[in-house]
Amino acid sequence: MYVRRVKATLRWLLSVVMVGTGVSHFANPGSYAAIVPTILPSPVLLVYVSGLFEVLGGLGLTLSRTRRVAAWGLIALYVAVFPANVNMAINRVPLGTRELPDWALYARLPIQALLVAWAFWFTRKDRPPR
Repeated sequence: MYVRRVKATLRWLLSVVMVGTGVSHFANPGSYAAIVPTILPSPVLLVYVSGLFEVLGGLGLTLSRTRRVAAWGLIALYVAVFPANVNMAINRVPLGTRELPDWALYARLPIQALLVAWAFWFTRKDRPPR
């Protein structure tokens, strides 16, 4: 029972984080567009699309009917945006107006793996209580 409560709490936390992050894509698209690799077209459009999917994924985690699909969608999103995080680290792109130290730029990369693992937890059905 304890594990189910912890899982539910962490699911809600991820949901809030994703919705908040997604909304920030619409509130401040320039900060995110700056980290999109230059090889990709329409950085601002990509920021809006990723923000939309972050909001949808976060909201999808809240409903049992959409939870597993939302979790898989978030995993795909984390993989899709990883090149932007690599680009940010390699080219020392500031986060909005804030310059980040190199360690912080590179620390963001393994965080993506943690986010994938976190979302993956919600692709699994809860075991019935014993």
